[in-house]
Amino acid sequence: MQTNIQRIDQANRLKKRRTTWLAWLMLLPSMIILAVFTLYPIGESVYMSLFKNNMSTFVTGPVWVGLQNYVNLFTRDAVFKKAFYNNLIIAAVTIPSSVTLAVAMALFTNKVGRGKSFVRVAYFYPALLPMVAVANIWLFIYTPMYGLLGYIAPTWRLLENVDTVQWALIIMLVWKQAGYVMIFYISGLQGIDQEMYEAAKIDGANSVQAFWHVTWPMLKPTTIYVMIITMTNAYKMVDHLYIMTKGGPDNASNMLLFYVYQKAFDQSNVGVASAVTVVLIVILLLATVVQFYTQDKRTFYA
Repeated sequence: MQTNIQRIDQANRLKKRRTTWLAWLMLLPSMIILAVFTLYPIGESVYMSLFKNNMSTFVTGPVWVGLQNYVNLFTRDAVFKKAFYNNLIIAAVTIPSSVTLAVAMALFTNKVGRGKSFVRVAYFYPALLPMVAVANIWLFIYTPMYGLLGYIAPTWRLLENVDTVQWALIIMLVWKQAGYVMIFYISGLQGIDQEMYEAAKIDGANSVQAFWHVTWPMLKPTTIYVMIITMTNAYKMVDHLYIMTKGGPDNASNMLLFYVYQKAFDQSNVGVASAVTVVLIVILLLATVVQFYTQDKRTFYA
């Protein structure tokens, strides 16, 4: 009797071991890609950020400076501080705006009768356009005299004014990503049990109350994911800025990732560019961790 129990226990351990190895084997390709294209570049950026490596050190090679690049960023580099502040503004405005617009579009397309597919495609179409094409479209709209908006209001020079250039970019970014975010909310709406709405109706809830007490809480898992996506989009603006503003006027539209491009390719300052990259990675990582730990505990997963 004892021998049979031992054999069963040994067979179960062997099965568990095989399942574990199979799971790791299935994950291996993704882990290799993650290590090569994500972890290694991050590690290389951290390493290079500890050196002075610019045009002045081409002959002698990179010079070890430790954390001096980071100290200079936060104490002496006015452009970095401006780009850092600009990115905070862009993220603070585009994230809630994109989420709000995406939810509204998802609710509308979920309720519309005829032409539902056409409406969804129309909303989603901007997400299919390449970033370069989007930048050129909105550059044409904003161009004074010849653009669409410039034709209506020739005196408006949104991209040349330090007070309006960020708002012009915000409108473009929300237009570009709201349709993409809408797809996730449509999927979330379709996963909500209709019996919950029937129960809310029996309790006397109107449409607004049903949204706040049924729809929105059930969309919380989708919102957590969407917040991370939109935050990442707010911090990876390069193509748009290169075509539309080059970070101007007076660095009013400069962003962290575009500043990395300027330091690395325009000024050949790899050390500072790597330091800015590390700062950007830390910002996104901390924001993601805080988002998960603060919101995930209060989220209901069906």
